[in-house]
Amino acid sequence: MTPLTINIHNAISALSSALDLVGVDEIMHGKRVASIALAIAQQLHWSDADCLSILHAGMLHDCGVSKIIEHRQLTETLEWEGAEDHCIRGALYLSECQPLAYLATAIRYHHTRWEDLQNLNMDECTRLHTNLLFLADRIDVLQAPMLCSNAILINYPEIIARIQTLSGLLFAPVLVDAFAQIANQEAFWLAMEPDYLDEDLRLIGKNAPATLLNMVDLKDLARLFSRVVDAKSPFTVEHSQRVATIARHLAAEFGRSAELLDQIEIAGLLHDIGKLRVSEDIIDKPSSLTSEERAMMHRHSYDTYRILRRVFGDSQIPFWAGLHHETLIGDGYPFKTQQNALDLECRIIAVADIFQALAQERPYRAGMHLENIISDMQARVTDGHLDAQVVAKLIADAERYFHLAISETE
Repeated sequence: MTPLTINIHNAISALSSALDLVGVDEIMHGKRVASIALAIAQQLHWSDADCLSILHAGMLHDCGVSKIIEHRQLTETLEWEGAEDHCIRGALYLSECQPLAYLATAIRYHHTRWEDLQNLNMDECTRLHTNLLFLADRIDVLQAPMLCSNAILINYPEIIARIQTLSGLLFAPVLVDAFAQIANQEAFWLAMEPDYLDEDLRLIGKNAPATLLNMVDLKDLARLFSRVVDAKSPFTVEHSQRVATIARHLAAEFGRSAELLDQIEIAGLLHDIGKLRVSEDIIDKPSSLTSEERAMMHRHSYDTYRILRRVFGDSQIPFWAGLHHETLIGDGYPFKTQQNALDLECRIIAVADIFQALAQERPYRAGMHLENIISDMQARVTDGHLDAQVVAKLIADAERYFHLAISETE
């Protein structure tokens, strides 16, 4: 089997689409921030490496945001007193992800005023990088309400003027001056349209150095995004990590190779990434969902499949992760897949997901005792929803798997 390697630019670009789902009504915020920051960096003749770094930082700058309510607060005003919380979370996530750790400082301070950055112990290059993220982020907040019409072509001089009033206070004068020079072109603003933005980012990806991630780095990246997903609700803390661990152990019992075990673990870590689109009001609802809320919840596995296909298109990871709500009798979602099309890995992740969810507290019930979980899982086998062999493996060592489901992750 060919080892799984992923181009880091393509991975960041695809996974940033998942972060943008948190906005629901404000899709592509991260990509626009990245594009704005890149344009200003290029105007200042930053090196190719620094330009690529600020592009990636722009796409990932909101990796500390999981909740829709927080995203709305961040995109409704130029300054919000609660903004620092997501900066701290995002920096923590990135610092523990080896291939992206170099972005942590810029993310940590990307809502810090330029006048306050002067008092922090950092070099001038880092200071400009982090402030450029703040500038690009706030430019997008100002332009976003006008993106669905040609209003931006009429009103962009007002945005430039507004930003210039903040020079030396919120933003570095050198950055504001560079922005004013390039923003006085209609083309700068029109490039923010989704089709053009995607085209430009794909072209950058083709021309960027092909930095490949090995399996250790890929798992680091997957853990980062699993933490963003699970932070949407106090009821899902470490859910994805625990599902991944259970799935890996189960797959090992079926004799899967070390390489496949790594891929199964990644699929487990990312199986709920599409849930970033789902409102926390739905996830945390203590009562039954309405038909509309259920429809929103049901789409998350398809969103997972589509996002992961952009990153892991040459592997089975999107399939294993995206089909974790399918059943053996074909009444699951989102594909209504029949039994003969669900390979062992799909069945394993489905079992791991349900087992961990039953053990974990939910807004509508307490975490279940092991004997009750076993009865529930056996009933799902009888109903034709879960694979009998996989469930039997789990039950044969139920105490160990229960520990993996509720204890601190390994």
